[in-house]
Amino acid sequence: MILLNAAQSRELDRLSRDKYAVASYALMTRAGEAVALALAHRWPDAPGAGVLVVAGKGNNGGDGFVAARRLMRSGARVRVALLASVDELKDDAARACADFRTDGGTLAEVRDEAGIAAAMNPKPAALIDAIFGTGLNAPIAGVARAAIDAINECGAPVVAVDIASGVNADSGAIMGAAVRANQTVTFGYAKYGHVSYPGAARCGDLEVAEIGFAPNAIAEIAPRGRFVEASEVRPLIRPRAAESHKGDYGHPLIIAGSTGKSGAAVLCARGALRMGAGLVTAAIPESVAAIVASQQAELMTEPMPSGSGGGFDTASTIARLREILSGKSAIVAGPGLGLTEETRRLIDFLITDCTAHDRPLLIDADGLNALAALGPSLVRKARGLVVLTPHPGEMARLLGCTNAEVNADRISAARTLADATGACVLLKGSRSVIVAPDGTVHVNSSGNPGMATPGMGDALSGMIGTLLGQGLAPLDALALGVFIHGYSADRLARRIGAVGYLAGDLIDDLPAALAALAGGER
Repeated sequence: MILLNAAQSRELDRLSRDKYAVASYALMTRAGEAVALALAHRWPDAPGAGVLVVAGKGNNGGDGFVAARRLMRSGARVRVALLASVDELKDDAARACADFRTDGGTLAEVRDEAGIAAAMNPKPAALIDAIFGTGLNAPIAGVARAAIDAINECGAPVVAVDIASGVNADSGAIMGAAVRANQTVTFGYAKYGHVSYPGAARCGDLEVAEIGFAPNAIAEIAPRGRFVEASEVRPLIRPRAAESHKGDYGHPLIIAGSTGKSGAAVLCARGALRMGAGLVTAAIPESVAAIVASQQAELMTEPMPSGSGGGFDTASTIARLREILSGKSAIVAGPGLGLTEETRRLIDFLITDCTAHDRPLLIDADGLNALAALGPSLVRKARGLVVLTPHPGEMARLLGCTNAEVNADRISAARTLADATGACVLLKGSRSVIVAPDGTVHVNSSGNPGMATPGMGDALSGMIGTLLGQGLAPLDALALGVFIHGYSADRLARRIGAVGYLAGDLIDDLPAALAALAGGER
């Protein structure tokens, strides 16, 4: 699914109107009517019981007037609360208001909390939120803030016009306050804020209505944003040729583990194997070598000299890694390495000396914490492709901010790290965000809260390492890896419940999940 930001949405309007002669009021009419139809379809009893439209003075309010007029013409009881005076309306919004009043519609000009309270009495059976659209770029205050609070406290179902008022269209950030919509009807194309948390939780069910934007206009804009769904990644699954061998399917090197964290190395390696790697080698400290080797017979292990803390003795490990790198198609480093100076030296070596154009490097977990100490700009010294896969806590350390700041604007956080490093970045979590250095942004659609359990990130690192080692471009490897990771979790949640499945369960389901996805299962 294509995603637009606010500027692209405005440009789509402008090009359709000014270059391709699509009448702007025709677009507004179709938009408002789509909202009215969505409300009547989902809550068929509400129009007869009473609908309140809360409208702002911009074009979003104009869409609300059109929706009110359409409902009124169908026999509905409709009231409009305008958070401005009629004299402040301009252009298409003024015309929509005039048409509504010509048809006998009435409205209240609301200026304060008393006016909002009066508009809410009697309590409506449903509400249409037409206060702010995708152009909102400042915190909400005053009468608009009071109106949003009243809408949320009302308890009636809410349909948002274009986007829930208060949600930033570019990031999903909450601009001080936001309407909690049950359904959002947007126009032409979805926006980043619809699918990115925290805003995604305020938009409810999303309907994308076709209202007649010029097809050539979207071609000119050429948006790089995507909401990654099954149809987006299915073509990336490569069927195996009848005549093939294990050397055709990549050989990732997993550098992971330390005393007390052997499981991270095991899960990462098993994720790589189950994702279809032809061969997988785990470079692990001698302190945990026996444990790791005993957990997966198909895994090759390369025990490395252990340091005093049960992790790698870096100087000896570096010499040994130089010997075994030949033939490896990708490197995954970080799971369970431990937070030590030895880990920092190892990550420095891998970035500056070990990367090559044909051997991408994925850094995760403790490798990212080491990178935060070294400085993310170190990645710029890499000679080949680097992929970074932080969760919000690791991202906060890399950017020198707080978890809350990362989660308030996840897309911007991922973009900032991609810009600083030149790497492809995956910010994990609900609706994981993938950002490429060229500005492409993907937001993942799959997954569920049951994934909040140990080892999920380790498994994902191995999965993506396999895809990188099989020659997929980093953006494609991340999109497919993250989607199938969440897709398998969704299958487990349906089959055994949303709580209590483990990373190992997900890994074991991967072959069946890949087959189901390739076969067309949604």
